[in-house]
Amino acid sequence: MEEKKAEKKYKSISGKHLRAMFVVSVITALVLIPVIAYTYRKQMEKEYSDKAFHEATIAAKLIDGDSIARYRETGVKDEYYEEVRQMLLTMKQTQGFDYFYVVIPYDDEQYYIWDAGEEGEEGVCDLGDTDLYYDDGKDIMQAAFRADGEQNILITNSKEYGYLASAYVAILDSKGEPAALSSVDISMDRINMQIRQFVVLVLVIIIAVLFVCQYGYYVYMKKTLVKPLKDLHGAVSNLVSENMEHLNEFRINIHTGDEIESIADAFVVMTKELDSYIRHLEDVTKEKERIGAELSLATKIQADMLPNIFPAFPERKEFDIHASMTPAKEVGGDFYDFFLLDDDHLGLVIADVSGKGVPAALFMMMSKILVNNYATMGGSPAAVLEAVNAQICKNNEEEMFVTVWFGILTISTGKVIAANAGHEYPILKGADGKFELFKDKHGFVVGGMEGLKYKDYEFTLEKGGALFVYTDGVAEATNLQDELFGTDRMLAALNADPEASPEQLLENMHSAVDHFVGEATQFDDLTMLAIKML
Repeated sequence: MEEKKAEKKYKSISGKHLRAMFVVSVITALVLIPVIAYTYRKQMEKEYSDKAFHEATIAAKLIDGDSIARYRETGVKDEYYEEVRQMLLTMKQTQGFDYFYVVIPYDDEQYYIWDAGEEGEEGVCDLGDTDLYYDDGKDIMQAAFRADGEQNILITNSKEYGYLASAYVAILDSKGEPAALSSVDISMDRINMQIRQFVVLVLVIIIAVLFVCQYGYYVYMKKTLVKPLKDLHGAVSNLVSENMEHLNEFRINIHTGDEIESIADAFVVMTKELDSYIRHLEDVTKEKERIGAELSLATKIQADMLPNIFPAFPERKEFDIHASMTPAKEVGGDFYDFFLLDDDHLGLVIADVSGKGVPAALFMMMSKILVNNYATMGGSPAAVLEAVNAQICKNNEEEMFVTVWFGILTISTGKVIAANAGHEYPILKGADGKFELFKDKHGFVVGGMEGLKYKDYEFTLEKGGALFVYTDGVAEATNLQDELFGTDRMLAALNADPEASPEQLLENMHSAVDHFVGEATQFDDLTMLAIKML
């Protein structure tokens, strides 16, 4: 009798556990079903949208954009108009679209050019008809009309039109300007029925599979995982609550022969390493402080290597110059330089060494010295870069290189002779104009190959004109959305106040970059130099 009661009690506990696992399975299924249904719906919407966008794109390429303005102005249909209407109708019928039309999206309404449909078909518009936008259609259609290159899709579900995917593609005229929108509406009502059938099937399968698997998994894991982990937790808790001075004596008696035992052994090893780390923490801290002090000194040395006293030439009234370098790390690989070769010639240098950190900083200092030395010895910018390249290539085992823009300004005339070794394009401003990109001819980077030849080119800075040179850290500054600052934003920052002093130009550029980058990390050095003829 007692055995029966014990057995009955055992079965009762098992039944409770099975019921609990069933509830867990149902809850899991109810959580998963919406996710699966949502994913399925989005996939189906994408397939319908892609189909509609594909056909709208084909129609946009086939329709003559120049004819649209004529139909808009005259309202007169011709043979070509009927050909296009028939083509759209054929595409609509063969692909099973609800609507296939061409409209011009104005601010308040859509102006119809074509609307594919049989004569007398309900809802079909004629040439010259107008209609209001619905839902978010205006914004999406306006974006598509700007021909932004993205897939412009509108998903709507209304009583009037049903569950639709609408695709819009700009039709361009011969000048490449948008003339109208090729528009396709495709019904997706059948998706809801498919989803209901799919959900029922998946729900049954998930509940059955989850129930069986979770129950078996629970029984197995309780024996092989839960108990050993509890033992491990108890040992670690005791370790934390006890004195940390005897970490090297920590032991855990777990012998499962699997990963749990491996974790326990790892805890033992970890405690020993932690004990060793704590004992040597003071030495590590002192070493870190020493390295920090050396890096701080290296930063100061590098900063002192660059001209950093402004105004740089207070006695010269012909020009004003300013430069700055903000390294991404403690020390950087960018550098700028400017120096008088004689009373009428000013050397201008900006460069960017490959890599970052201490190696780049060392290479930068060597490159700066070489450029300065060869420049003071005489010769054109191209000749100077050739000599520097030859010297660097002699002992360049690390295969580092540097991009360099070097120009020599004749102060009395404003004439600049320059050479470019793989560096960014300079930006010039005329006396009464705006800053514009000057696309000069690039040579190969310095240090990249022996025996390189470089070419000089010339331009003139008039009175009131200015030159702005920079490293790629400015143009390639990146925000949290992985967007580049780019040359367009650079030009906008400069032209926000084109008459500003070189110092103010650099401050404006730095502010624009900081505002664009926001909270993103600076990955590259920011180096700029500006000179203005007074």
